[in-house]
Amino acid sequence: MGDRIFSILSSISFFYLIACNNSTTQQAQMSDTTSKTNSIVPEKKDFDSSIDGKKTDLYILKNKNGMTAAITNYGGRLVSLLVPVKNGKMADVVVGFSSVKDYINSTERYFGATIGRYGNRIAKGKFSLDGKQYALFTNNGPNTLHGGKKGFQAIVWDATHPNDSTLTLTYLSKDMEEGFPGNLNVKVTYSLTADNGFKCEYLATTDKKTIVNLTNHAFFNLNGEGSGTILNHVLQINADSYTPVDSTLIPIGKVKPVTGTPFDFRKPTTIGARINDNNEQLKNGKGYDHNFVLKDNKENGFIHAATVTGDKSGIVMDIFTQEPGLQFYSGNFMRGKNTFKSGVKDDFRTAFAMETQHFPDSPNQPKFPSTVLEPGKEYHTISIYKFSIRQ
Repeated sequence: MGDRIFSILSSISFFYLIACNNSTTQQAQMSDTTSKTNSIVPEKKDFDSSIDGKKTDLYILKNKNGMTAAITNYGGRLVSLLVPVKNGKMADVVVGFSSVKDYINSTERYFGATIGRYGNRIAKGKFSLDGKQYALFTNNGPNTLHGGKKGFQAIVWDATHPNDSTLTLTYLSKDMEEGFPGNLNVKVTYSLTADNGFKCEYLATTDKKTIVNLTNHAFFNLNGEGSGTILNHVLQINADSYTPVDSTLIPIGKVKPVTGTPFDFRKPTTIGARINDNNEQLKNGKGYDHNFVLKDNKENGFIHAATVTGDKSGIVMDIFTQEPGLQFYSGNFMRGKNTFKSGVKDDFRTAFAMETQHFPDSPNQPKFPSTVLEPGKEYHTISIYKFSIRQ
């Protein structure tokens, strides 16, 4: 009922809401939050810099509905994503920073970034191809995370902006960069669709057999950046099973059912409903930081992976993908050490990530879907984050 009241009152000014009785206090606070998110428009001048001799910039994408994405070629980062809410307002549902300098100095390296060569973890920084072992930089305890010491989040991509709603990023990851074999040509196209989708299309080719697992690491708060906890967001994941992990967050090699566990999101459930349960897997992840095995019930070539709804805003995000897995991360390591573009801190669990992907440590797990890419073949995958308003 509170959400229905909010949707009716969202066009009324903040000062009018203050004058209302106490039953409208929450709606007033959210109207103020929405007002704040309207003003979060990154400035191009704050992304005009040079890193490793390459120019950084900020690119603005728009669709006919007013949906707006700001993306920097430094790390291929989604800096902000303004989506329409009721009464012509907009909400910024992606957390991010105000400048390239802030991203460089951040204690969290992956906010909004394009991730590669390998999204997620590789156990002990090692894998083998055709009997040859490759060693990677271990940057996450004993393991390699998101490509190693200098993953794709730390490079400056070549960018082209072919139209108002599309940005194409390209990068040549040279043979043995970060320990990965093969010259890998990568092309990532981010676009806004006519039905308010943020579309992520990944292409890669190689001249040597290698491994690849690309994704985007946007952190979302569907109530708007700076609106507080995400624990009351309602989540549904189209997965009957998940991949349990050890204490270093490497899959133990088994696929287990979610039935009877805190990982059962087959029915809409708040993120925080069971996050503090006495469960070994939740202790290992310090919350949710796990790969869900998506049900392969593709329609028009896509799996409907998940639906997330902002409890205060009513914003709905539906995730569609061609990937077999979805890494759900509940912001467990956010510690208020960085300041977002709205001026608020990145406090504990005030944003979450939903990374479409192949499974963690697949190169060392022969029963998992393969991430091997061979010369003459093409890595090609698409994921879409589509936004609407709860009716």
